[in-house]
Amino acid sequence: MKVSLLFLLACTAVLALGARADTSEEPKALVQKVQELAQKVSAMTKDAFSRVRESEAAQQARQWLSDNAELAKQRLAWLKEQLAELLKKTQAS
Repeated sequence: MKVSLLFLLACTAVLALGARADTSEEPKALVQKVQELAQKVSAMTKDAFSRVRESEAAQQARQWLSDNAELAKQRLAWLKEQLAELLKKTQAS
């Protein structure tokens, strides 16, 4: 998802610069602007993702997942057993 978001933002930057660019401006200058903007977007995106990663809600969600992982494994094992029994019964019929 990170790569696709960066790609989308870079494409948007290219389109925005292309729309604003004067026809007399050299392509190298336009490419330079796009590269600078892409670097800024990349830095902003990394910063946003790190803030989300460090947020209290994200930490609580990770803690909840780690606390409930064992319960999920147990329920999955139970479900597998039930499905295996059901399969045996349907094959026997």
